[in-house]
Amino acid sequence: MENESTAPEGWREQKRRETRQRIAETGLNLFIANGYEATTLEAIAAASGISARTFFYYFKSKEDILLAWQQGLPDAVRAAILAESPDQRPLHLVRNAFLKLAVQFSSEQAVAIDRILRSTEQLRASNQAKFLLMEKAVLEALSEHWPQARRRKALQVVAMASVGAMRLSVDAWGDEAGQKPLASFIKQMFSALETEL
Repeated sequence: MENESTAPEGWREQKRRETRQRIAETGLNLFIANGYEATTLEAIAAASGISARTFFYYFKSKEDILLAWQQGLPDAVRAAILAESPDQRPLHLVRNAFLKLAVQFSSEQAVAIDRILRSTEQLRASNQAKFLLMEKAVLEALSEHWPQARRRKALQVVAMASVGAMRLSVDAWGDEAGQKPLASFIKQMFSALETEL
């Protein structure tokens, strides 16, 4: 009997996730095609096959659609760091994890998203919040590799410095509209960081 009562809930949740994903993909495609400012909530809802009222069940604003694309980033960062061997210096470990994640930034879609996120002051400010979440994820993962309390402050410095280097890397990559791989900027920024330490 329990399986029967939980099965519909699982189906509903799956349907909800699929609808949310469809709206996010539709919104992003419209932003890329028409520009962020020119795309209305009504246009996103209509293209997604839902009402404007239903849109607000899934997202509070069209900005939330862009933020939805970044939601999994802290978890991805954490997983990438935990997948690295602790037989290396913490800064090298984070750099290597970031280099593996950089592959996701090679698509035209990633370049288009970056361009949209830079298009307004409000979006630029919202975009910066992801780096704070990344910093927290880096510190948590490093603390799992090296759980000693005496190392916590030093690992926090590594998290802050490495996410700062990543932020500069993403900015430089975006400034060049993705003409060079993000990994090349990551290598350059981490090399500069190590030189100055």
